[in-house]
Amino acid sequence: MLSTPPATPPLSILMYHQIGLYPRPKAHRALFCHIGRFRQQLAYLKYTGFHVLSLEAARQCLFEGRPLPQRSVVITVDDGFDDFREHAWPALQEYGFPATVFLVSSLIGKNAAWLQDRPQQSKLMDAASIRRLHQEGCHFGSHAMRHPRLTQLTAAQQRQEIFGSKQALEDLLGAEVPDFCYPYGDYNIQVRDLVQEAGYRTGLTCIRGAANTAHNPFELPRKAISYGDNLIGYAWKLHMKHKRKDGQ
Repeated sequence: MLSTPPATPPLSILMYHQIGLYPRPKAHRALFCHIGRFRQQLAYLKYTGFHVLSLEAARQCLFEGRPLPQRSVVITVDDGFDDFREHAWPALQEYGFPATVFLVSSLIGKNAAWLQDRPQQSKLMDAASIRRLHQEGCHFGSHAMRHPRLTQLTAAQQRQEIFGSKQALEDLLGAEVPDFCYPYGDYNIQVRDLVQEAGYRTGLTCIRGAANTAHNPFELPRKAISYGDNLIGYAWKLHMKHKRKDGQ
């Protein structure tokens, strides 16, 4: 394993949440992307020659010496909302692009309990949908069991959230679940080390910047794509916004 990722070319791990048909949100704009803009973004990746990598391929490029293509990007989607099944996945299939969706294991098929201010928009994918998308090539990772702020839990609770979600999702999919995403981007050294101990290969944060600025595979930065990002703003994030920004 390489001690540090290659400095160039920059690799962007994109972070989405809800992708679908939504009116302009008054708040939480970073949690929404209109499906029309999402399709434009996928078309931009295709016609400007980006390589859309799986998260595993990106990890190998950053930490195991696999050649990193000149223009590379990873698509990740947090929470596992049902709008991904309805809107985003068909678009990704049309372009043949991989994506990783992070699931909250104890809330599959339910509403997102942590979003009490938006109950009408909080439906999560059910088990049958997740299995079908998995068979069609979608990748799934863990977003803990209940979407808590992990640093606010006891050590035993942290372990349950991290280890328990991995086991539950592997039982659901009948396949390995090697990727973890920290809910709210909230983690510390103890949480990070538990993710590694549990057998995950990556841990994704809400730290902004190119993935090349990661200190290790369990603290990978991402770039948030929000409702307000037109194609110019999207391109700027891909081509220019690489500097690491640690503040949440």
